[in-house]
Amino acid sequence: MAYDEGVAQRLRESLAGVSDLSEKKMFGGLSFLVAGNLCIGVMGEELIARVGPAAYPSAVTRPSARPFDFTKRPMTGWVMVGPDGFEDDAAFDEWVGRSLEFARSLPAK
Repeated sequence: MAYDEGVAQRLRESLAGVSDLSEKKMFGGLSFLVAGNLCIGVMGEELIARVGPAAYPSAVTRPSARPFDFTKRPMTGWVMVGPDGFEDDAAFDEWVGRSLEFARSLPAK
Protein backbone atom coordinates (compact mmCIF):
# COMPACT_ATOMS: atom_id res chain seq x y z
CA MET A 1 0.00 0.00 0.00
CA ALA A 2 1.36 3.40 -0.93
CA TYR A 3 1.24 6.40 1.34
CA ASP A 4 0.17 9.96 0.63
CA GLU A 5 3.37 11.91 0.00
CA GLY A 6 1.58 15.18 0.83
CA VAL A 7 0.76 13.93 4.34
CA ALA A 8 4.31 12.60 4.70
CA GLN A 9 5.67 16.03 3.78
CA ARG A 10 3.39 17.72 6.32
CA LEU A 11 4.78 15.37 8.96
CA ARG A 12 8.36 16.11 7.92
CA GLU A 13 7.72 19.84 8.19
CA SER A 14 5.93 19.52 11.52
CA LEU A 15 8.68 17.32 12.97
CA ALA A 16 11.57 19.42 11.65
CA GLY A 17 13.92 20.15 14.51
CA VAL A 18 12.88 17.16 16.61
CA SER A 19 16.04 15.54 17.90
CA ASP A 20 16.79 11.88 17.19
CA LEU A 21 14.11 11.67 14.48
CA SER A 22 14.19 9.02 11.78
CA GLU A 23 11.89 7.78 9.02
CA LYS A 24 11.20 4.15 8.26
CA LYS A 25 8.95 2.45 5.75
CA MET A 26 6.66 0.05 7.59
CA PHE A 27 3.04 -1.13 7.68
CA GLY A 28 2.97 -0.35 3.95
CA GLY A 29 3.41 3.30 4.82
CA LEU A 30 5.95 5.67 6.32
CA SER A 31 6.64 5.91 10.04
CA PHE A 32 8.51 8.52 12.03
CA LEU A 33 10.51 7.39 15.05
CA VAL A 34 11.82 9.46 17.94
CA ALA A 35 14.81 7.98 19.76
CA GLY A 36 14.00 4.66 18.07
CA ASN A 37 10.37 4.60 19.24
CA LEU A 38 7.50 4.72 16.77
CA CYS A 39 5.75 8.06 17.04
CA ILE A 40 3.48 8.81 14.08
CA GLY A 41 3.13 7.84 10.47
CA VAL A 42 1.05 7.78 7.33
CA MET A 43 -0.58 4.78 5.68
CA GLY A 44 -2.56 5.49 2.57
CA GLU A 45 -4.21 8.84 3.29
CA GLU A 46 -4.52 8.23 7.03
CA LEU A 47 -2.37 9.18 9.98
CA ILE A 48 -1.23 6.47 12.36
CA ALA A 49 -0.88 8.20 15.71
CA ARG A 50 0.72 6.53 18.72
CA VAL A 51 -0.83 8.23 21.72
CA GLY A 52 -0.28 5.58 24.40
CA PRO A 53 -2.70 3.50 26.46
CA ALA A 54 -3.72 6.30 28.85
CA ALA A 55 -4.66 8.75 26.07
CA TYR A 56 -6.20 6.11 23.82
CA PRO A 57 -9.81 6.22 25.14
CA SER A 58 -10.16 9.94 24.45
CA ALA A 59 -8.12 9.89 21.22
CA VAL A 60 -10.23 7.21 19.56
CA THR A 61 -13.36 9.36 20.03
CA ARG A 62 -11.90 12.32 18.11
CA PRO A 63 -13.34 13.15 14.68
CA SER A 64 -12.35 10.61 11.99
CA ALA A 65 -10.33 8.56 14.48
CA ARG A 66 -10.66 4.82 14.86
CA PRO A 67 -8.69 1.96 16.39
CA PHE A 68 -5.54 0.97 14.53
CA ASP A 69 -6.53 -2.52 13.46
CA PHE A 70 -4.10 -3.14 10.63
CA THR A 71 -3.70 -6.79 11.64
CA LYS A 72 -7.39 -7.20 12.57
CA ARG A 73 -6.29 -6.98 16.22
CA PRO A 74 -6.66 -3.41 17.51
CA MET A 75 -3.45 -2.03 18.98
CA THR A 76 -4.16 -0.21 22.23
CA GLY A 77 -2.49 3.15 22.28
CA TRP A 78 -2.62 3.58 18.50
CA VAL A 79 -5.28 5.27 16.39
CA MET A 80 -5.81 5.79 12.69
CA VAL A 81 -7.11 9.19 11.69
CA GLY A 82 -8.87 9.80 8.40
CA PRO A 83 -8.06 12.91 6.35
CA ASP A 84 -11.07 14.82 7.68
CA GLY A 85 -9.65 14.48 11.19
CA PHE A 86 -6.42 16.35 10.43
CA GLU A 87 -7.31 18.52 7.45
CA ASP A 88 -6.83 21.80 9.30
CA ASP A 89 -3.44 22.68 10.75
CA ALA A 90 -4.64 22.87 14.36
CA ALA A 91 -5.98 19.30 14.32
CA PHE A 92 -2.86 18.05 12.50
CA ASP A 93 -0.59 19.73 15.05
CA GLU A 94 -2.63 18.25 17.89
CA TRP A 95 -2.11 14.70 16.58
CA VAL A 96 1.60 15.32 16.09
CA GLY A 97 1.85 16.81 19.59
CA ARG A 98 0.00 13.90 21.23
CA SER A 99 2.23 11.41 19.45
CA LEU A 100 5.44 13.26 20.26
CA GLU A 101 4.47 13.53 23.91
CA PHE A 102 4.03 9.78 24.17
CA ALA A 103 7.14 8.89 22.14
CA ARG A 104 9.27 11.18 24.28
CA SER A 105 7.98 9.49 27.44
CA LEU A 106 9.57 6.20 26.38
CA PRO A 107 13.18 5.20 26.97
CA ALA A 108 15.41 5.50 23.92
CA LYS A 109 16.07 2.31 21.98
